[in-house]
Amino acid sequence: MKLTLIEGAEVFAPHALGPTNIVVAGGQILAMGTNLSLAGQGIEIERINGRDFYAVPGFVDPLAHITGGGGEGGFHTRTPEMTLTDASLAGVTTLVACLGTDATTRTLPDLLAKAHALTYEGLTVHCYTGSYEVPVRTITGSVRDDIMLIDAFIGVGEVAIADHRGSHPSAEELARIAADARVGGMLSGKRGIVFLHIGEAPEQLALLREVITRFPVPATQFYPTHMNRSIELLEHGYDLAHQGMVLDVTASTTPELLAQGELSAAESLHRALAAGLSHKMISFSSDGNASLPDFDETGNLVGLKMGRVQSMHDAFVEAVTQYEIPLSHALHAVSTNAARYLGLSDKGELAVGKSADLVLLERDSLSVNSVWSRGKRLVSDGKAVVKSTFA
Repeated sequence: MKLTLIEGAEVFAPHALGPTNIVVAGGQILAMGTNLSLAGQGIEIERINGRDFYAVPGFVDPLAHITGGGGEGGFHTRTPEMTLTDASLAGVTTLVACLGTDATTRTLPDLLAKAHALTYEGLTVHCYTGSYEVPVRTITGSVRDDIMLIDAFIGVGEVAIADHRGSHPSAEELARIAADARVGGMLSGKRGIVFLHIGEAPEQLALLREVITRFPVPATQFYPTHMNRSIELLEHGYDLAHQGMVLDVTASTTPELLAQGELSAAESLHRALAAGLSHKMISFSSDGNASLPDFDETGNLVGLKMGRVQSMHDAFVEAVTQYEIPLSHALHAVSTNAARYLGLSDKGELAVGKSADLVLLERDSLSVNSVWSRGKRLVSDGKAVVKSTFA
């Protein structure tokens, strides 16, 4: 058996533990402490000097388009699929994959196959069944059955509301989707989350509020993303966060979208904390490899760029350095909160018995130096040591 001993890193688990030794073996964190002595016949020990680094949980990205996204500018603007290093070099060790606007040329079987491939290469990848549209596209013919019978599926999404590209579901339809996801999750030990794409339309969260008010579906069954489209939208979600709903903000953005009033993920976290929201109620997602379209007031496409998984780390650094958000609080946003809300109990925290997903960050720049995912070292000295099969 091979043991990895990371010595003397300043650990944020995400709470501060100070200089701590971490022992990794068999894909898990085997031990943590200040005075650990390792010795034994036939045991191979790899010693890592962590004294110049922060040791933090691997980032958990609750929204990534691992097979690429449908380009709103035509077939030639379909975005490419992710590679392993798109995530690993950014410190992301766990992702939840989904389809978006295009569920015709981007399919759930392809999504599932890509999730298996990235998991084989070293990451942990879960999936949402469905896409923007309602009725929901599934593999088995049922949201409930997909969640119950397909291990990778932990919920449904990203179902689009308040968006001209969505199917404009009724409250009854959205409530039924939530009920199916909830029961499928209950019966299979999963969260059965309904991941909601919130668009730019003026109705914003009105449909979500109607469902919560009219039907016996708890607010915590929903996980709304793109909540940083505007200050108004973000602030309209605060009362839902007080009901236990985690609000997700998108780290990938463009100068054009920011100029139109979109907030950066870091600024969104800063504003939410200043308004009295708990640091446990905001998460960051990358929207990696999605198309990021820019529409004018009449709905015409005027520009399009691609989301990047790297945006998660960029937003984390911005939150700590520009907005002076405590490192522990920022780590909740990029790791712990999504893991908890999605029911990924072995992720988002450095603790004995948890998955050995950890990142060493340079103390001065917070840049990614080393990454382990399920105990497998993917990045060393800022360079990928494991790459995608055809990279």
